Amino acid sequence: MTFRSIFFIVFLISFMGCKEEVLPKPKAMLRLEYPEMASKKLEVDCAYAFEYNAEANLKLKKDCSLTLEYPEMKGALFISYKSVEGNLTKLMSDAQKFSYEHVAKADNILEQPFVNEADRVYGMYYEVKGNAASQSQFYLTDSISHFVTGSLYFYTKPNYDSILPAAVHLQKDIRHIMETMRWKD
Repeated sequence: MTFRSIFFIVFLISFMGCKEEVLPKPKAMLRLEYPEMASKKLEVDCAYAFEYNAEANLKLKKDCSLTLEYPEMKGALFISYKSVEGNLTKLMSDAQKFSYEHVAKADNILEQPFVNEADRVYGMYYEVKGNAASQSQFYLTDSISHFVTGSLYFYTKPNYDSILPAAVHLQKDIRHIMETMRWKD
């Protein structure tokens, strides 16, 4: 062996031996923090009123339907109003059918009844888990005159893992809307 080859081998071994030990990176999850909800009263000339997140942009339509847009989360809550005219069973059936249209893509749909006897507000909240188009729907009624439905959508292709933090945050807003719903009679 020549001096050159010995020098090359020693250089190669010393170069290869100076590397730091490679350690696997721990699993981590993206941490998204959303501001605490600041409530704002809905002040429109409609048959209902509620409190909603002040971060949302309100867009009202002529028929008392509205959209609450959440630009930071690229999502929107669509709320519709209908008068009950002897068709409560059909309205409730349509709302339930609409929620279960997502069953093809959903992993699970949780139903949570809502009852506020004091203010005559009754309804159902549907939480959709999985890659469905809408992550939450609800309906509220007084069983006599008023019927309100709501659906949460994001302006993106549904990927449950990606939109889950925003969906959970907005589901709290939806529950707050349901809890503060009042009928104007």
